[in-house]
Amino acid sequence: MRQSDEDFMSVLNPSNVAVETAPHHTLSAEVVNQLRKVPILSALRDDELHCLDETEELRIEAGELLAKQGETARFFWILLSGSLRISQLMPDGREIPMAVVTEGNAFGELPLLSNIPNISNVRALEPCHLMQLNEEQFWGLMTFCPQVRRAILGNMTLRMQKMQNVTLQQEKMAALGIMAAGLMHELNNPGAAARRAAQQLRENLNRMHELAARFTKADMSREQKECMMGLQTAALAVKQPIRMNSLEQSDAEERLAEWMEAAQVEDAWKLAPTLIAVGMNEHELDCARQSFPGEIFSDALSWLEALVSSQQLVGTIEESIGRVTDLVKAVKSYAYEGKGQRQTIDINDSIHATMVILAHKMREKEIVLEKDFGAGLPPLQSECSGLNQIWTNLLDNAIDAVGAHGHIAVRTWSEVFNDSTGKPSLDLCISVKDNGSGIPLESQPHIFDPFYTTKAVGVGTGLGLGIVYRIVEQYGGVIRFTSEPGNTEFVVRLPSDRA
Repeated sequence: MRQSDEDFMSVLNPSNVAVETAPHHTLSAEVVNQLRKVPILSALRDDELHCLDETEELRIEAGELLAKQGETARFFWILLSGSLRISQLMPDGREIPMAVVTEGNAFGELPLLSNIPNISNVRALEPCHLMQLNEEQFWGLMTFCPQVRRAILGNMTLRMQKMQNVTLQQEKMAALGIMAAGLMHELNNPGAAARRAAQQLRENLNRMHELAARFTKADMSREQKECMMGLQTAALAVKQPIRMNSLEQSDAEERLAEWMEAAQVEDAWKLAPTLIAVGMNEHELDCARQSFPGEIFSDALSWLEALVSSQQLVGTIEESIGRVTDLVKAVKSYAYEGKGQRQTIDINDSIHATMVILAHKMREKEIVLEKDFGAGLPPLQSECSGLNQIWTNLLDNAIDAVGAHGHIAVRTWSEVFNDSTGKPSLDLCISVKDNGSGIPLESQPHIFDPFYTTKAVGVGTGLGLGIVYRIVEQYGGVIRFTSEPGNTEFVVRLPSDRA
């Protein structure tokens, strides 16, 4: 026997017991023939194959676990007959099949060479016959058999490439799964808004029908008809509700409601917000008060409010359907890793649209919404999408956090910010603050983690803030928060122009 073979034998047989004196360890002719079919051993001579005499033959039954994920790697195997399944155990307890090992293949080198624990479970699909080399024997094979070493390293390279491809695919599918679940979560708000708007629109149409029946019984003069037509024309000319800060809006609604009550208008406090939203005030409506006596004046304003409200509800339905379309486009764009078209977005308009979508939820809890939109903000220039999802999630979380008659404040402003290179840039800043119970201290480090939620089971998915964090990053911005009982604030900073 050559010296190198003697050295190899001393490694495979640490007890230095001569193979000749231990015939029960000698490979049988049948095993040698099977080893000949193993690609990594096919180039070895018979005497070189017998260097594996001291390795252990192993037989396992179907269903038996050969290697357990996470345990220390101790063996290298050559499968002579049968088949095994390689699978990975996921954090949620699922076991995902990765590959099937068929006879003639060798495996187990990756954790031994990388000095890492077993990266997967290996379980027999049927009765299997294997050669098992312990760690010392494996390194002896790698040291004294260059051809085997090259084959094993080649196998390891291919397996690592396959593992990386599988891992990337799994991550992509997991991300798409989160996006799909997030899409279902997000569709609930515009879907509910559209459904509610359609119901209110039907109520308005019925009310307008009743009012029209009353008008047909009234003898209206030409001046009255012209006044009514002028008010309708002026109201319908306003395509978007007029934005005002909360205090200004509250004062205007209160003045108009008191003025209408003095004129004995029914449901004055209900009519006032809608009329104020299209620029109608007591001065604009004075002609109607002069033209219409008593009850007819109340009907005229109710008709006008129903008309304006119907137009706004149609806008809400359009906005809701548009939001659904935008969400679907965002998911498709993410799935195909494509860039969207460069857009110019008015932050205040974007946030205001979200407030309209969520208005019904705030009305149900009688939440006080304070708005302070910065004047003259530069438009946001970006190729990213999903901006509305940021406001939807932040506002939706604030609504859930506060109790009945709670308080939510939204503010926008701009600031000059110097980046890491010292170059100044203009940031758009958005604050959403609520007086809810706050985020528990132990939960604060995890609130941006996918599927983490502090809400009750069935209430929260834990997807919202994870989505927000990712979208803000896509825009090149940052999101920060502070929270204590009675005062939670999220601040989003977005560069106004990101190349």
